[in-house]
Order: sequence, then structure tokens, then C-alpha cells
Amino acid sequence: MKKTRVLFLCTANACRSQMAEGFARALKGEVIDAFSAGVLLHPVLGEAVQVMKEAGVDISTQYSKHVNELKNLDFDYVITLCADAREACPVFPGKAKVIHVPFDDPPALAANARTAEEALGHYRRVRDEIRAFIRTLPQALKKR
Repeated sequence: MKKTRVLFLCTANACRSQMAEGFARALKGEVIDAFSAGVLLHPVLGEAVQVMKEAGVDISTQYSKHVNELKNLDFDYVITLCADAREACPVFPGKAKVIHVPFDDPPALAANARTAEEALGHYRRVRDEIRAFIRTLPQALKKR
């Protein structure tokens, strides 16, 4: 059975797209071939690694990739997770269907947190929202 190839695209490929790739590999690896990239590069955030580890998914070996590194891959779906990525999303050759599924930006939300624990709460909430979305795949993509 051919897996559905999905690219999760975000601005910096440092948090949301990394979480989505991690959950897709962990929860849907038998049906989804998952990748992530950004329109800019930024190291994967330690907070993202930490909250994913709490959820039982290790993304510590994942790294930030620029979307141009993956332009030659044939994707079934490109899922933009933030407005910046949606606006900057390049055209992918082949049949890739681009779908926008926005999630809040944990680093932006955490910037105003009074404590480290409060900041992590933002990462955890978005992590849980991304996990819930990933659990609907790939069936939910076919309905869009």
C-alpha cells in the first residue's frame, strides 16, 4: 500500500511543523510518509522537543529544513500551519494539494508568559491540538 506523502510547512520549521511531522510518524507512520520544512530556517526549539517528549514522541533528532530542499519530492498534500507559510508557499510540481490548517504560534504566545511553566502551557496546548488533527489523517485530507 502506497503511503500518503505529506509535507507540514511552517515559517521556521522550529516548532509546529516539527510537532506535526513527529506525530504523523509516531501515530500514522503506516499510512503517512511525513516531512516538515519552513520558509526560513531556525533550530528546532527545545520547548517543542520537551513537550513532545512528554507526549511520548522524540523529535530531538529532527532538524530544520528549508522548503526548497524538498521541492523535488512528489507530495500528495502540503499542509501550511501558519499564515506566513501559506503566503510564501511555493508551487510544488505534480499533484500536491495545498491545505491551510492554522495553529497558534507557541513561541509568540510564550513571549508574554510570566513563568517557564506558563510558557510551556502554550506549547502543550498547541501540541495537543496538532496531535488531535494528526489523528484524523489521512481521511480528513480527502474531504478538503
